[in-house]
Amino acid sequence: MGRAAPSRAAEAEWPRRLPSAALGLMAALGLLLGIADCQLQTPCRIQKCTTDFVSLTSHLNSALDGFDLEFCKALQAYAACTYRNSKVCRGNLVYHSAVLGIGDLMSQKNCSKDGPTSSTNPKVTHDPCSYSGHAGAREHRGEEQTSPTYLFCGLFGDPHLRTFKDHFQTCKVEGAWPLIDNNYLSVQVTNVPVVPGSSATATNKITIIFKSYRDCTDQKVYQAVTDDLPAAFVDGTTSGSDGNTKSLRIVEKVGGKYVEMHASYIGTTVHIRQLGHYLTLAIRMPQELAMAYEESQDLQLCVNGCPSSERIDNSGHLPLSVMGQLLPQASATRPWSVYTLETATTKCHEKILAKDIYFYSCVFDLLTTGDVNFTAAAHSAVKDVEALHPRKEHWHIFPSNESGGGDGVGTGSKFFVSPGLVCLILAVFS
Repeated sequence: MGRAAPSRAAEAEWPRRLPSAALGLMAALGLLLGIADCQLQTPCRIQKCTTDFVSLTSHLNSALDGFDLEFCKALQAYAACTYRNSKVCRGNLVYHSAVLGIGDLMSQKNCSKDGPTSSTNPKVTHDPCSYSGHAGAREHRGEEQTSPTYLFCGLFGDPHLRTFKDHFQTCKVEGAWPLIDNNYLSVQVTNVPVVPGSSATATNKITIIFKSYRDCTDQKVYQAVTDDLPAAFVDGTTSGSDGNTKSLRIVEKVGGKYVEMHASYIGTTVHIRQLGHYLTLAIRMPQELAMAYEESQDLQLCVNGCPSSERIDNSGHLPLSVMGQLLPQASATRPWSVYTLETATTKCHEKILAKDIYFYSCVFDLLTTGDVNFTAAAHSAVKDVEALHPRKEHWHIFPSNESGGGDGVGTGSKFFVSPGLVCLILAVFS
């Protein structure tokens, strides 16, 4: 890819940053180019070679580390360009001055003559600890390159799971369960009962392991539990390694309530929040890395969803109207029926305007627990989707009217409630 033209400020600063020998070469070439403009035009493209060299070096600063390496790369590209023009530029004073000047500079800087074959496609270094840099390196090598595909997974509330395939499920999954377990990252959540005597659970602990990767990061473990959402890994550090703070870092957004983890070396972002007494999680990860796991690691809720025996919903449909009729009234032992279907709907509509699956999950959680913090959890889950999900057209999942097809992205807006769910609700919430 071509480098953007240097700004006026960069052009003004550039001569002060290059070695005096390079400046001498540029001055001589400038004079000769002026003379050449008065001569008959020829197919010699030495001026294009020189312009490319200027573009490649205009941003360099001789006072900074790495200057010699980058300057040598630019000279190698310059030399390669002059070599390709050797026949058509024979007898051109500008060309021969450039060749001599390049040779002198390469000797002064101990530059190797082995370099790129094209001045418009010089050798470029890419950050090995940047996932986007990996894609750029493939493109530079001439390999077929498409934009990376990213996946989203989220867990919130009572608990509601959105898988990498955009399937939406509500599950029991009490105890410790793996959300993600691949060659680069492991995420485990622990869910506890929300209401005594009920199978409904919510997340009170999240453990994340960023596995060691080249020189980008050592293995780092992060752990959050209710009322302890740290802005550091368990070893007290906030980045992946001492020498590279950008490849993996933790950013505290709201003290004790909301942290983000950015792992640029694997192109992954994680959001963790505490709403009320429980935690929520959202993650964005490249598909090729998310799917890099062994056959023995297939129990991953983000990848394959919850086991059927742990599902509360029926193909994505939450039994709201049935619950509104069956849940008993509030009592000392069951304070979670404060809301009726109507009042829960009104409360959730204050935060979530679209009547999508997040809205109905909010209603479900209020009917199940009576805890208004679950409204904030659903609302935050929507914000995480908008921040991390790669496809805007899939942000909202609307329950389908057809049985069996409602756990993915749909277009309907009504809930399907089968008669069999009556028995399910009585069993789960009694």
